[in-house]
Amino acid sequence: MAKYQTPKDKHSLYFKVAHTSLLLPFLLEAMPNRGRNSVKSILKRGQVTVDDHIETKHDYRLHPGQTIAILKNKAAVKQNVLIGMSILYEDQDIIVIQKEAGLLSIATLKEKKMTAYHQLVEHVQRENPQNKIFVVHRLDKDTSGVMMFAKNERTKKKLQSSWKESVKKRLYVALVEGKVTNQKGYISSWLKETSSHRMYSSSVKNDGQHAVTNYQVIQSNTDYSLLELQLETGRKNQIRVHMQDLGHPVVGDKKYGSKQNPIRRLGLHAKTLSFVHPTTGKQLTFDAEVPKVFWKMSK
Repeated sequence: MAKYQTPKDKHSLYFKVAHTSLLLPFLLEAMPNRGRNSVKSILKRGQVTVDDHIETKHDYRLHPGQTIAILKNKAAVKQNVLIGMSILYEDQDIIVIQKEAGLLSIATLKEKKMTAYHQLVEHVQRENPQNKIFVVHRLDKDTSGVMMFAKNERTKKKLQSSWKESVKKRLYVALVEGKVTNQKGYISSWLKETSSHRMYSSSVKNDGQHAVTNYQVIQSNTDYSLLELQLETGRKNQIRVHMQDLGHPVVGDKKYGSKQNPIRRLGLHAKTLSFVHPTTGKQLTFDAEVPKVFWKMSK
């Protein structure tokens, strides 16, 4: 394996995968001075990234050409290092971040600390222990991209009450299965949720929450298409359901019809968020670079 360090990131060690392997044996070989339990702890803490997503499973299968990044322990315990995310913008009212695939937005029953929310709470409380963070919207764990949090309740309420008017542009890109023949179009349906928390579309007017997704093909081949998606509404799992309705499920989205996962992550990325600042009234726009594997698979 080839070990290297980038000039931009002195906190991490990087390795190129030369042969098919499971992640834990690979890490044990990459870090020969560490014991098995120590390496497992590094994995569990979210310090290992495979290509562009956090991976915590020890039996995750690696393939030649993938890049493994290991955040050094010394860096991980420093207060100014965030795992699986970076801050794009911050002022007294809001924080805008870029989240990697694999990081939870908020806590679940199984995971409380390794979330964007928990890390940002710790971040703002270093300045003042009374500081808080408020959730404005969410991204699925396996979706990467731009996300915003509020730093006070007034800002949260203002953003949530005027979300449709405040957000001027919300663009996603999705790597989907198959060749999408129509270069552009839209999907409109009413979304409902089953008892098992799976969303589905109803064509009956007003039977659920109305959801509209506009799409445009960026590039495609016979196997995959890369779409730019603009949301007119922001419903739970909206894109994932609508891509299934289109007959081209998001790559890696087994829950909504995907049959394959060559990129070993969900093919969904929040590319652009443009909104009117709740206090200053200025329009701000933030972009997160589309994962390279999305371009590669749909070329």
